[in-house]
Amino acid sequence: MLSEKLTNALNDQFNNELQAAHAYTAMAAYFSKKGYHGFANFYLIQSREEHFHAMKFYNYLVTMDEKPVLQALTEPKNHFVSALDVLESSLSQEKSVTSNIYALVTLADEMQEHATLSFLDWFIEEQMEEEKSFRDIIARVRAIEEGGEYFLKMDDEFAHRKLEE
Repeated sequence: MLSEKLTNALNDQFNNELQAAHAYTAMAAYFSKKGYHGFANFYLIQSREEHFHAMKFYNYLVTMDEKPVLQALTEPKNHFVSALDVLESSLSQEKSVTSNIYALVTLADEMQEHATLSFLDWFIEEQMEEEKSFRDIIARVRAIEEGGEYFLKMDDEFAHRKLEE
């Protein structure tokens, strides 16, 4: 069994991942409404990835004989002014998740909870990849016009993205 403090922190992150999935679905809706279905697909896949991450926390809690506890989701940001606004919100969200993961690592380390430290290693690597991915996409989008030829090529590229588990 885990300490109550660590269990609560893991449950909070379980719910943070579900909230991130919720937010990415709202971002997908922005692109769907604009007719950029490739970008919408990209964000729907992001949403599914975040749900997959949440279920990793769920399964870890169950494995450690703890109960996953669902919390209420809050309404995500639903109004964006541009594709760049969506992408910058995404990067900000990922930085927040990274910060939460680091806090969990610090807590698990303080408690000398080695199984949890091992479990969280995967998330550290994942967050490095997520932040880099959004930084790269932002750099590409900053250099082009939304709706322009290269933007539409990116839209086509993102239409082929699949969920990798």
